[in-house]
Amino acid sequence: MKIARTVADVREHLREPRQRGERIGLVPTMGALHAGHRSLLDAARAEFEVVVMSLFVNPSQFDAADDLARYPRDEAADAAVAAEAGVNLLFAPDAAELFPPGFDTWVDPGELGDVLEGAARPGHFRGVATVCTKLFSIVGPDAAYFGEKDAQQVAVIRQVVRDLDLPLEIVAMPTVREASGLALSSRNRFLSTDQRSTALALPRALEAGRRAHESGADPVRAARAVLDAEAGLSVDYVEVAEFGAPTLVAAIRVGATRLIDNVRLDR
Repeated sequence: MKIARTVADVREHLREPRQRGERIGLVPTMGALHAGHRSLLDAARAEFEVVVMSLFVNPSQFDAADDLARYPRDEAADAAVAAEAGVNLLFAPDAAELFPPGFDTWVDPGELGDVLEGAARPGHFRGVATVCTKLFSIVGPDAAYFGEKDAQQVAVIRQVVRDLDLPLEIVAMPTVREASGLALSSRNRFLSTDQRSTALALPRALEAGRRAHESGADPVRAARAVLDAEAGLSVDYVEVAEFGAPTLVAAIRVGATRLIDNVRLDR
């Protein structure tokens, strides 16, 4: 596996594979890799001759400096996971490489970026849309892989690709969960044993909402009832959103840790 630190390095590493007609799959990540990320890498590896993984903690998508500082970083461990998964090129730039002095061009996803996660984290999706658009431009992939756990992020990226006529496919892979039902997240490591038990109310709530929807009842009310009955958490939102399909989405806080999850209601 090769490691590139600059845009020029990425383009040079990909020049010959592209000339040979080899197809490229991209997996954008912020590191702190877990089995959910590995599922994206494995899917890309199965479909494409060249797999590129980006490793970049994007400062522009954090709305709080302490949250950015707290985000887990271990490049050596992440690089080992990438190499084991068969990644050909790891792109690990520093912030100045992607956002150099004077950078002032942003991709604004509009109304979709201002609701739910966008309302809770102002500017978040502008940062996501901008960095992903830059990565698509730098790598020039045939497809990019994202996890369904971040349903609004997938919807935002698909809108950007559609609206800007970007020549790639966006592939969304199913959420990977612990045996307990808790969706894998880089932030789960911040949960204490007791907090992890509390956080299990989130997948329980979504399942209750899904069952309510199937029976013709209100999925939001059913999910909210489960969350409101659990001491030790606060609810940011529970709503049904049309992210390509009706999707029950929720965000909670357990201590200082914020968790999101969702379930599609058409399955």
